[in-house]
Amino acid sequence: MTLQEAKDILRVDVDYNDDIINSLLAALPGYIELTTGLTEANQAAEPLVKTVSGFILMLWYYSDHADDEKLNRTIDSLLKAITLKARTQPQPNQGA
Repeated sequence: MTLQEAKDILRVDVDYNDDIINSLLAALPGYIELTTGLTEANQAAEPLVKTVSGFILMLWYYSDHADDEKLNRTIDSLLKAITLKARTQPQPNQGA
């Protein structure tokens, strides 16, 4: 996800939060790999990753969001779906 895509999702027009948004974007692939087992290398090919990334970004950026419970349930469901897909996909050899 690009910075501009993230800003569009967050509905942010100003540039002074770009460092924060870039940091959150950088954390997303590792977080998704940790929670689902889908390697960063395979994340680009999985459309659900971009969807859940947008929701996670909103949750992290707007930590005082009123609909956190609904958002968390949506994120959890998407992460579970990605986890199931990750278990059925061949993973690239690591360290071999």
